[in-house]
Amino acid sequence: MKIDHPWQRDSMLESFAFRPLHAHIACLPAEDFPGLADYNRLLPHGADSMRVRNGKALRFVAQDYGKLPFEARYEPRCYLQGEVQTREDNWHDLFNALVWFAFPAAKRAINARHYAALTSERSDEGHSERGAVRDMNTLFDESGVVVPYADDGLAESLRAFDWRALFWHRRAEIGCNMDFYLFGHGLYEKMLKPYVGLTGQGLLVKVEAGFFDLPLAQRLRQLDGVLEAYLEDAEHCKSTRELTPVPLLGIPGWTEENAQESYYDNTDYFRPGRQRRAQSTPLMTAPSSVAG
Repeated sequence: MKIDHPWQRDSMLESFAFRPLHAHIACLPAEDFPGLADYNRLLPHGADSMRVRNGKALRFVAQDYGKLPFEARYEPRCYLQGEVQTREDNWHDLFNALVWFAFPAAKRAINARHYAALTSERSDEGHSERGAVRDMNTLFDESGVVVPYADDGLAESLRAFDWRALFWHRRAEIGCNMDFYLFGHGLYEKMLKPYVGLTGQGLLVKVEAGFFDLPLAQRLRQLDGVLEAYLEDAEHCKSTRELTPVPLLGIPGWTEENAQESYYDNTDYFRPGRQRRAQSTPLMTAPSSVAG
């Protein structure tokens, strides 16, 4: 398979948007597009092994094609065997693998919810709720953004689509009272060639102010645990309305163009009103005990 544009490890390492993946990208080859052997080489072993919900150790395997039995399909095979089917020379699957390294608990929880929904659909006729759970998990898995915040006013501006207040008048607070971490592997692929209109789906997490002073690895570890608890809760993930739109190129520092206030005049991108009910409450308050 021919990749649509060249491997660009160094440019990703320089990009603010790729921060959650930086430590793992740095371990990949500098010249050649990485493959299955490179992903599996990064996996920890022994007591530190990454595992799926049923306890199987995670590993990346070649994609199977054709009409497959249920147990061999993507989500069931991952849940039952710990095997993540991955295409060679494929940006989308590369970022899926890297997000497993950055947010292993959350990815494990998403796979478990998919598997539970799929097995429920096979056993009864009540498909609608199971389908909604899968829709929510798929949307977050592909397009999710984790949004920790310590200031309620910033969170309200995000929910209210008050982009100028959030990204311009209070832009100095982004990074110290609110921040944005890409989760969705589909978003990472799009960020290779960002475009006006690029939008993620945010989950808000209330944190203490000291959260933003922690090293990046600790912040990501804390958020991973919060996401896992949320995604595993049967009361959550019942609707995509739990997610809040985030126009990614409005985030200060994510494009040079937004250094001008006039950038936010584009109401086709920075829409002034809600298209639907956005998330009105935080996921949960991140426990301070996880911070250490």
